[in-house]
Amino acid sequence: MEERSLLFQIGPVWFDGTVILMTLLTCIIVFSIVFVCTRNLQMKPKGKQNFIEYVIDFVRGIASDQLSKNEVNNYHFLAFTLFFFILIANEIGLVTKIVTNHEVSLWKSPTADPIVTLSLAFMVIVLTNFLGVKKLGLKGYIKNSFLTPVSIILPIKLLEEFTNVISLGLRLYGNIFAGEVLLSLIVSMVNNLGWIALPLAIPLEMTWIGFSLFIGGIQAYVFVTLTMVFLSHKIEMEH
Repeated sequence: MEERSLLFQIGPVWFDGTVILMTLLTCIIVFSIVFVCTRNLQMKPKGKQNFIEYVIDFVRGIASDQLSKNEVNNYHFLAFTLFFFILIANEIGLVTKIVTNHEVSLWKSPTADPIVTLSLAFMVIVLTNFLGVKKLGLKGYIKNSFLTPVSIILPIKLLEEFTNVISLGLRLYGNIFAGEVLLSLIVSMVNNLGWIALPLAIPLEMTWIGFSLFIGGIQAYVFVTLTMVFLSHKIEMEH
């Protein structure tokens, strides 16, 4: 039987309770990690401070590769927030699996839902365009983003904004969803075949969990990298 999400309705609008709960949990985990790791900061970092500084420096490097030096300080915490949230959201579904007797899933990665990933992608594209207007002014933004190097490319540039949302969102969703589906299939194999399948299922499950952890990190890296690329196109003058 196919697993379903925990759905509820407010007026005419339906909500995915599983995705809402897991997104809130992801936010709590991100906030908690940052809060704990930034207490009692020292000039000579160690332990938890080393960890958070490593992540910040790593993400700052991503931003530095795409933005000019004078812009990195303005946007590297945006990149850090995106990276940390997406990383935790990608990996949280690998921790456990909770399904009720009615085949309702209560635990999964938020990014294994296309609405979440497309919403993140849409938010990023809207934000980069807003920051472009803020930095260059409306006239300069339109010229730089849609009319450079020649105005005839305007339709292509407009179409590109739409395709950026689709490609950015579906790339993340596809990778995380596929990983969770395969893990579910391995569990189903044990349920169907019984204990005899354990010698094969356990190595497969552990191997795929490790691979999925790696893919989750890569997808967070790719998402933030592309976000910084899109941002650089909006806030820096094209030549």
